[in-house]
Amino acid sequence: MRYALAVDGGNSKTDLAVVREDGEVAATARGAGSSPYHLGVEGSLDVIERLLHDALATTRLRRPLDAAELLLAGVDFPEEEDAVLRAVERRGWAVRASVDNDTFAVLRAGTNSGWGVAVVCGAGINCIGIAPDGRQARFPALGWTTGDWGGGGDVGQEAVYAAARSEDGRGPKTTLEHAVPAHFGFASPHELAEALHFRRLEQGRTMELAPVVLVEAAHDEVAAEIVARLAHEVVALARVAIARLGLEHETVEVMLGGGLLQRANGTLLAAIDAGLAQVGPNVRARPTVEPAIVGAALLALDTLGANCDAHDRLRRTLGESNDG
Repeated sequence: MRYALAVDGGNSKTDLAVVREDGEVAATARGAGSSPYHLGVEGSLDVIERLLHDALATTRLRRPLDAAELLLAGVDFPEEEDAVLRAVERRGWAVRASVDNDTFAVLRAGTNSGWGVAVVCGAGINCIGIAPDGRQARFPALGWTTGDWGGGGDVGQEAVYAAARSEDGRGPKTTLEHAVPAHFGFASPHELAEALHFRRLEQGRTMELAPVVLVEAAHDEVAAEIVARLAHEVVALARVAIARLGLEHETVEVMLGGGLLQRANGTLLAAIDAGLAQVGPNVRARPTVEPAIVGAALLALDTLGANCDAHDRLRRTLGESNDG
């Protein structure tokens, strides 16, 4: 029986699974984020190394495993993929290994066919498109330097900005003026600004405000405008990916992944669907239900040449064990 390592490494957490070619899950582990962009290549692999050690300690398995599939946030260029792959090979985790961006895990988790489009909103925003013949459409996804807007960090910053301007009168009144500081236990945007300025509150925590914006958008025009902008960005990424691949007249599912889009409410989903209807008559959005580690594990099974029964078994067992 052959075994494979699957890793979904995000900015905030890492999920790891060791799976058997028949779809049984031998071991799982979860730990801190492992994006090479933030930790460097060796720092990223050190996180995964500890998780792999813990996972294998619950089994009788030994390295090298037969295959390894690492899907990591912050791996956006071929030279980054190559650098991580060389480092993985030096560590001897598997006989053969593959490294790619974590958007591939979201797409594979949401599809049986392995092709389509995935837009992922976590800390940032990214997109991958794969045609039935394997052609890919990708984006650098480096933030504002590559024209990106729409991750949890961007939405949260817009909420803080709107709340501050509502308080002092430079902008329109918005319920975000109260909802934004209240999320962190402050009475006003001014108090929140002071806490951020003096680093009593880490600026990165503003991404927690994205769900607040989604809630307020149901009855507040300013919050609704932020949500509308997010929908526009999701549609723009999907539109370009579909056009590059020439799939405008095909039936295309656009998988919505990452914490922000998986929690998308009816307002956001309706806006995304309306935008996608202008891209093609049979283009539809669908939030992914299964966690991205399922997609990474399915790709690992693909490498092992596993059959459909194995894929179905893995979806049932790994999806249930990794809810949340």
